[in-house]
Amino acid sequence: MPNWISTAEALGVSSRTIEHLKKRFVEEGLDSALERKQREKPPREVTFDGAFEARLIAIACSDVPEGHRRWTVRLLADKAVELNFAESVSHMTVQRVLKKTNLSLTSANTGKSLQKETRHL
Repeated sequence: MPNWISTAEALGVSSRTIEHLKKRFVEEGLDSALERKQREKPPREVTFDGAFEARLIAIACSDVPEGHRRWTVRLLADKAVELNFAESVSHMTVQRVLKKTNLSLTSANTGKSLQKETRHL
């Protein structure tokens, strides 16, 4: 393996990136290899920012609606739409936010753990 490949990998550049760069150099020239390729599509606008996440977590830590034992990701998604946090929210978006913040809907870390039934002797 040529020495420049091991140096590039040590800098965090993969051999695949180098192969693509070589190919662009050969096919399109030095300027193309030195310049970043223009994006075909603009980056997607951020729909769910930190403020959205904070409001969603606040709901998850609040009292459960009447008729429910606990919050579910679908129930949280519906509540976020109802409160106009966004026009629509998928349950998978809610799940990703909860996972990212390490919040479990079934454990005590939400501040709303389920009441355990106690036995009377």
